[in-house]
Amino acid sequence: MTDSPLRIALTSYRSKPHCGGQGIYVRQMSRALVELGHSVEVFSGPPYPELVDGVTLTKVPSLDLYAEPNPFRIPHLREFKDRNDWLEFAIMCTAGFPEPRTFSRRVVPMLAARKDEFDIVHDNQTLGPALLKLPKLGLPLLGTIHHPISVDRQLDLAAAPLRKKLTVRRWYGFVRTQARVARQIPLAVTPSENSALDAARDFGVRPNQLVSVPIGVDIEQFRPRGERVPGRILAMCSADVPLKGLSVLLRALTHLPPERDVLLTVVTKPTPGGPTEKLIAELGIAHRVQFVSGLDDDEIGALMASAEVAVVPSLYEGFSLPAVEAMAAGTPLVASDVAAIPEVVGRDGTCGVLVPPGDHVGMAMAINDLLTDPARREAMGKAARARAVDKFSWSATAAATVEVYRRAIDLHRQKG
Repeated sequence: MTDSPLRIALTSYRSKPHCGGQGIYVRQMSRALVELGHSVEVFSGPPYPELVDGVTLTKVPSLDLYAEPNPFRIPHLREFKDRNDWLEFAIMCTAGFPEPRTFSRRVVPMLAARKDEFDIVHDNQTLGPALLKLPKLGLPLLGTIHHPISVDRQLDLAAAPLRKKLTVRRWYGFVRTQARVARQIPLAVTPSENSALDAARDFGVRPNQLVSVPIGVDIEQFRPRGERVPGRILAMCSADVPLKGLSVLLRALTHLPPERDVLLTVVTKPTPGGPTEKLIAELGIAHRVQFVSGLDDDEIGALMASAEVAVVPSLYEGFSLPAVEAMAAGTPLVASDVAAIPEVVGRDGTCGVLVPPGDHVGMAMAINDLLTDPARREAMGKAARARAVDKFSWSATAAATVEVYRRAIDLHRQKG
């Protein structure tokens, strides 16, 4: 078994294809595992991932209650097929988030019926209670904890007005369940040492349950591509939520010299009429901001390589794919000095400038300094690209994860 190819079931309750860490992780991890000679079947709820040839996708349908353009929709009665559909709808109607629980209830019977076809199940941050049945059925289980969602809950609660705090608490009710499940999984991988510490602190996971394996970057998709657009600042935000710190970056724009010709391009879809749109209007910076979404992989890579400066204003990151993607593209970086970001960027200033989280004045100064210094931008971009290529490859990530798979399989056998 030590060197033999593994048959891997990779589960993900949702896998947004092009923007969002979970979907990118599923696509790139499955591709790299197959390139190492292993077989991978992805079991995903909607939105479904876009996978490379050689990776099998098994769809795990749901009511998909949060699909655009009509999130929080009311399904037609004919859509309800079983108890899981009714549970999913009931939790949504009571302001909760049902997908981790209902996805795990749907996928476990599918895996149980085919348990002899897999050597291990690798769960991508679902942490639903039903998954704990798998080891009892003979299937070793490994989890990935990108970061404990308790951090998102804390930041969203802090940003919510008093009248909405109870609703926010209810929405994040699944976090307690994820913590309970995480404590019972024999082994889990995290993308950084910081994320491992946070999982131990917030979820009560024992340190010996956690193995840190940095996430990779596609150095072909994200690469330097020639001329850059003067004054273009780029931010990648997988969601329009307080955690991503977009409001900090928007406020930073107001501190750039008014005569400086800049345009902030944000890869996300802001909530219509939400806090981000209101803040842009309040600050009077609509002429300096544009949003783009629905881009494919190559378009995202080209956009990253076209910017003079990339910014990661997050208030927390379990790893920060946007940071390592900017580095791989040779794009000078300004990022928050928080959580795992210094692990990715380094602290010596050669690959990026770190500023205190939430410090919009300091962020503006760092952006302006880079925009006025072409030689520094060029040197930083070259150093960042070299660091990304040397330290963050998907092949290395997959190989290290396979070693954890084998440890999880050995632990399962010892307990069996």
